[in-house]
Amino acid sequence: MSATTLRRGTLGTADIAFFVVSAAAPLTVMAGVAPIALLLGGIGAPVGYLVAGVTLAIFAVGFTTMSRHVRSAGAFYAYITRGLGRPVGIAAALIAMLGYNGMEIGVYGLLGSATADTSHALWGIDVPWLPVSLLGLALIWYGGFRSIDFGAKVLGVLLVAETGILVLLAGGVLMEGGSSEGLSLASFSADNVFVPGMAAVLACAFAAFTGFESTVIYRREARAPERTVPRATYIAVGFLGLFYAFIVWTVIQAFGDAKVVQAAADDPGGLFFSAITTYVGPWAAGLMHILIVTSVLASLLAFHNAINRYGLALAEEGVLPAALGRVHPRHRSPYVAGAAQTVLGALVVIGFAAAGADPYAQLLLWVNTPGMIGLMVLQLLAALAVFLFFRRIPHREGRLRTVVAPLVAAVLLTGAIGLVSYNVDLFTGASTAVNVLLVALVPGVFLLGLLLARRLRRHRPEVYASFAAEPPQEGRDGLPDPPAQPVSTSVTL
Repeated sequence: MSATTLRRGTLGTADIAFFVVSAAAPLTVMAGVAPIALLLGGIGAPVGYLVAGVTLAIFAVGFTTMSRHVRSAGAFYAYITRGLGRPVGIAAALIAMLGYNGMEIGVYGLLGSATADTSHALWGIDVPWLPVSLLGLALIWYGGFRSIDFGAKVLGVLLVAETGILVLLAGGVLMEGGSSEGLSLASFSADNVFVPGMAAVLACAFAAFTGFESTVIYRREARAPERTVPRATYIAVGFLGLFYAFIVWTVIQAFGDAKVVQAAADDPGGLFFSAITTYVGPWAAGLMHILIVTSVLASLLAFHNAINRYGLALAEEGVLPAALGRVHPRHRSPYVAGAAQTVLGALVVIGFAAAGADPYAQLLLWVNTPGMIGLMVLQLLAALAVFLFFRRIPHREGRLRTVVAPLVAAVLLTGAIGLVSYNVDLFTGASTAVNVLLVALVPGVFLLGLLLARRLRRHRPEVYASFAAEPPQEGRDGLPDPPAQPVSTSVTL
């Protein structure tokens, strides 16, 4: 394995927040999913995004508290190993790879379909989706190959652009005073919140935050990670929750409480474009079409960088091939892991195309769904791990952070996973058999991880014993202190 390491002290709070919020793709989520939430839950939909944001903020309390005590590059699986033991930690590592790969690779289908839609809407040109998706794979590979600060700058520009167009829409609606009905706060009344469709809205809302927890993946490249990682986490989840709710509310005001649901039913894909055309102008609708494509690219780059760092960490653990642990001597990026992930993405994309699959309804939705559920399961396991971790070690953290927050988060996340799994047909539009298979992938990979842990313990005990161990602490002279001891857990291993 190369002695070259990731570039230290490169990312500040804003840089990490850009990666996380870009992964969520706010413009794509709003224009593509929010109309569905309105159809399912009516004008109370903004509250669903607030509830999801509050739930994940509670999760972040314990999660970020534990980040001050765990310096491993393994992020989720390192936290879970500390609290729940190595077998569960190794299983969590495989779920993380499923989750992040699923969330990224499926989006190449969205890139192809969104670009085709934009080209047709603006210029009347029909563009085949597969070449666009393959070109996107090449662009994202290059973005991941370059240095992490290059990626942060690109994502910063793209994120400002996509959030800016939504702010422009909101500003136009508010300046005009909304529809002929005027501005209303009825979305937040109990009569509109406590409706049967709100459970489905919550499922959509939780899906809109996917990837926010990846702040800890960049710990090794962050400046003062004990401060920047928690700050970036709170900024990301707080911004997304408030921004989503605000934008959905303003779109409701654009059409009026009495008419917005029918407008969403008539043309869900065009709801946001119709609103911005009316309140800002046709030029803004054209710009929004283009920015949806760049929003998708930003999400792809953010997830690609996260996957590469998971692959690097698992290669350093000895779980994945050592070649994936190589870091580029100039760009200081995990370039071999990035190339491997790009090849995997290309194989999946080409496979779906060869089967005649629809890039949106099948490549995106079928591949994204197990990825989304996998990441939510990781959040639940991490919440439980936080609680158990602080029961075993001496610490000065308060009970609110180490007991109340993680347990409340675990209960709420269990409910969220149940909602998403029960309403999985909303995300896939597939048959019952396909939905069962997609949901079953997550427990199936978890079981495979437990079997891998057993195999490692028997045949590669040195890898098993050092899994998720703390890295050496750098001293003031910049040299590492004596090697860290392997992780100790309270579980009989």
